[in-house]
Amino acid sequence: MLPRRFTTSLRWPVGVLLTGWAYMWRTTPLHRREHPGSWEEDRPHPLPPELRADDVQGFDDGAGPLLHRRYRARIRDGELDAATLMARLAADPNRAAPGTLAHFEKQAGEEGRMAVGDEWLVRMPGPWDGPVRVVDVTPTSFRFATLQGHLEAGQIEWHAVDEDGDVLFGVESWARSGDRLSDVMHNRLRMAKEVQLHMWTSVIEQAAELAGGRLARGIDIDTRRVEME
Repeated sequence: MLPRRFTTSLRWPVGVLLTGWAYMWRTTPLHRREHPGSWEEDRPHPLPPELRADDVQGFDDGAGPLLHRRYRARIRDGELDAATLMARLAADPNRAAPGTLAHFEKQAGEEGRMAVGDEWLVRMPGPWDGPVRVVDVTPTSFRFATLQGHLEAGQIEWHAVDEDGDVLFGVESWARSGDRLSDVMHNRLRMAKEVQLHMWTSVIEQAAELAGGRLARGIDIDTRRVEME
């Protein structure tokens, strides 16, 4: 068996190559919009007071603007309702995660379920593995907070809702870059931004496949930018 350090170094160039190839050849229409935001409208939910938060990477730990992003799509002709779809994703987020770009490894908590306080390590093709902790779970959603060492400082939520026989599935994030280098990669060079967009839109595509349906009109991506003093 190859040592873990060697397999990690291998996964970086191979994963980046496969991700770039998939990004170039994707056919799902993406509808991208960017708007100025405000702290009052775009700040995330507060963390539960009983949650251990000593190693949570909050907004004060980050750099650059706060980005409030919504990735949303309508899943039509599916076999699962919103609650069933989210239950399957909560049991194993890898059912929708793009394997060449991200793989969820559970670090704390019971396998096969999602509960507040559970921890995951999101393995990425590079030195950017992202530790997260579950901070909220409902029958149709779950939300993570980033931990120290993550590329971002903030929160991200997966959610779904039933509407007119369809399922509206989305990923929503409230985050700053984890440090100044990440800020340059994301907001100046735009490299991390495009990788992130590819990851979350791929999650939506695979969630539609898991539901046994199809995306009705592509994926909407709305970004609200809040400049932080």
